[in-house]
Amino acid sequence: MTKRLSRILIAVGICMILGSLSGVSTSTSVNTWFTTLEKPFFNPPNWVFGPVWTILYIMMGIAAGRVWALGTETAGVKKALVLFTAQLLLNFLWSLLFFGMKSIGVALIDIVLMWIVIVLTMHAFKPLDKMAYRLMWPYLIWVSFATALNVGILYLNM
Repeated sequence: MTKRLSRILIAVGICMILGSLSGVSTSTSVNTWFTTLEKPFFNPPNWVFGPVWTILYIMMGIAAGRVWALGTETAGVKKALVLFTAQLLLNFLWSLLFFGMKSIGVALIDIVLMWIVIVLTMHAFKPLDKMAYRLMWPYLIWVSFATALNVGILYLNM
């Protein structure tokens, strides 16, 4: 197995594990507390989130693995991976805040910070690996949509 492939598989695995752990806090509230909330008209059905997040975590892992495979001695790689890790942890934290703690407002602050760190990550990825940069676009678009949902849910449930 090549260094690139092994690092991609490890990065995808890490993203999937954190995504699964996020799903634990989500699953405890999605069919109970979450159903009691008013939601904006553009809120998709609950079944959409699992497949979308699975695809996004795979794409994110591939992106991070590609950058990691360049070697941490390569200029900019460490910074890019630190940013990637930061946004991934903010992603994990969002589920805990929103679904676990039922703190919609604090979750909104988290997702805005996550969005900013995703943009910074993409900016760091771009000169290192254009494909890694491109693989992050669907994630940024989805998090933008999720931010709008978070705002709408907060507004409708104040």
